[in-house]
Amino acid sequence: MTAPVFVADRLPDGAGRGFVLDGPEGRHAVSVKRLRPGEVVVLTDGAGRWAEGEVTAAEGKDRLVVDLGAVREEPQASPRLTVVQALPKGDRGELAVETMTEVGVDAVVPWAAARCITQWKGERGLKALGKWRSTAREAGKQSRRVRFPEVADAAGTRQVAALLAEADFAAVLHESGDRPLASAALPEHGSIVLVVGPEGGVAPEELALFEEAGALPYRLGRSVLRTSTAGTAAAALILGRTGRWD
Repeated sequence: MTAPVFVADRLPDGAGRGFVLDGPEGRHAVSVKRLRPGEVVVLTDGAGRWAEGEVTAAEGKDRLVVDLGAVREEPQASPRLTVVQALPKGDRGELAVETMTEVGVDAVVPWAAARCITQWKGERGLKALGKWRSTAREAGKQSRRVRFPEVADAAGTRQVAALLAEADFAAVLHESGDRPLASAALPEHGSIVLVVGPEGGVAPEELALFEEAGALPYRLGRSVLRTSTAGTAAAALILGRTGRWD
């Protein structure tokens, strides 16, 4: 079992004694995880900087004191994997973000597709986006990541097309695809972008626009997955094929 991960927004430049983790993260470490002196933890800023440390004291309900080792930098993984996720109903979007984070996706782009029942507007949209980002952070800690996935602002179809045009490999997961994703030619470096449509499917005009941008429809298998699980399944396949799970 690897050491538990906690977020420290400001890590020192080098090793140091007596680093204090407080606030919500300190409270979770002391009152929920009940960490004690001598136990090992990992502190990260969630953007690749991290350090392993040994707990020297647990004070009160929310103050953990740690002697930190050297601060390290985890490089960006390559090829970089982004999933464009159409907005699902209810909490299925958070489920998708959680499981995609666990398997290793690097970025998630919420997509307001034409056939999405859910629409992010005004304060409701900002609240939903905040939940996705919070979910990515918590799932990143749970899965022992030190570089959490970026959750972008919600994108429209033309913004997604522009993203696809810049990718080294781009695919739309769609039941009409006659190309299996399992045998697609993938780049060793650069960027991969996968599009997951809504429960109602990707509209024909969206498929056409994405194809113009270089993203063809691909299928995962014989079964049709829900929008909240398709991205996770496809990401696992891609990460395994590119060697990132080696």
